[in-house]
Amino acid sequence: MRWALIRVSLAVTAMVVLAFAVPLGLVVRELARDRALTNAERQAAAVAPALAITTDRAELARAVATAQAGGENRIALRIPATAHAAAVDLGRHRAPRSALDSASAHGEAATVRVPGGYALLRPTAVPTGTIAVVEVFVPEADVTRGVATAWLVLAAVGVGLMAGSAVVADRLGSRTIRPAVRLAGAARRLGEGDLAVRVPEAGPDELRSAAAAFNAMADQVVQLLANERELAADLSHRLRTPLTVLRLNTASLGGSPAAEHTRAAVAQLEREVDQIIRTARGHRSGAGVPAGCDAAEVVRERMAFWSALAEDENREVRTAGADRPVRVPVARADLAAALDAMLGNVFRHTPEGTALAVDVHEFEGAVILLVSDAGPGVADPAAALRRGHGAGGPGSTGLGLDIVRRVAESTGGDLAVGRSVLGGTEVRVRLARSLPVPAPRPTHRRP
Repeated sequence: MRWALIRVSLAVTAMVVLAFAVPLGLVVRELARDRALTNAERQAAAVAPALAITTDRAELARAVATAQAGGENRIALRIPATAHAAAVDLGRHRAPRSALDSASAHGEAATVRVPGGYALLRPTAVPTGTIAVVEVFVPEADVTRGVATAWLVLAAVGVGLMAGSAVVADRLGSRTIRPAVRLAGAARRLGEGDLAVRVPEAGPDELRSAAAAFNAMADQVVQLLANERELAADLSHRLRTPLTVLRLNTASLGGSPAAEHTRAAVAQLEREVDQIIRTARGHRSGAGVPAGCDAAEVVRERMAFWSALAEDENREVRTAGADRPVRVPVARADLAAALDAMLGNVFRHTPEGTALAVDVHEFEGAVILLVSDAGPGVADPAAALRRGHGAGGPGSTGLGLDIVRRVAESTGGDLAVGRSVLGGTEVRVRLARSLPVPAPRPTHRRP
């Protein structure tokens, strides 16, 4: 906790320092550049009066030499030739000829990047009726003069602020570490299933409020679990009666293939309701022991169920990798529900006639289950993975992929949505072969 406060303080101070130091550093650099270019403007302006009076080469050479930059061979002058006067070219030109011609033709000042610095081009009208261009070279050293020193000062101030914030955070952390440790221990015990744990309300005002909120949360969790048990007890009475009526009604549908599919769907629905009730009541068989099933067998079974609907909708269905046993640490019902959710999304959110494929890939430490289609795809895969954000538009609850994600994460795997080789959506489910082992709790020793 103490070191966490120090790290948070350092992070916040670093962000504040960067938020101010970086813009200030850029402003300092721009000011230095503007100062150098402004000085070059003054040097060019010193030659302008001579250009307004005469175009004599000797007179202009003396005017250029009297300027400060002219003595350092950093001023060049170019006057285009006319029908009545020859061209005048003084000094060393560093700007490209195209830039000089453009400035002379349009009469617009410009700053050109050249090797070793910048070239300031200032056009000036001369008595011959043409436009002369005064070029002033600004070395890189003039552009960056004083910038390094200013940046070092800003860096020193930033380091000082971060050191001061670390000291203050350390003093504050020493006062709050004990109540915070008690709160963390209680939260850990609550996460392990000890619903009777409570935290004494002691320490600073914030931690006392946190302890009170924690105790209220623990009471609310106990109440919610009690309500859930009561709701689970009512599920059997609320759902079994309509399911029984539905099953009896399907018996009168005859022996057609559609009737058989309807009866199979009702039986599957009844099994799913039973599984939900057992899970809610906590009476799931083998609780605490990782369940397992043959993923290839589940794929074959569910694809046989969905193939009838695919045939009715003229969908091409392909299955690969399900011809040999593939063991995964997932309950058969959970894996079937996840596969049904992915296939249901394909049938619900793609037009009839869209092809789909289910592939099972087995690796040493994981099993990859791919469900691909040739539909329009998912516009925002990140939103599709968020619970409650349906990716299929109206009528989509956004819970189907959340069911798949929870099944994958229960093994230590993950879920990803992307573009398939068929051109549509690809849902990739990675099921780890071994359940994740909780990391050992770190032991913090006070120096």
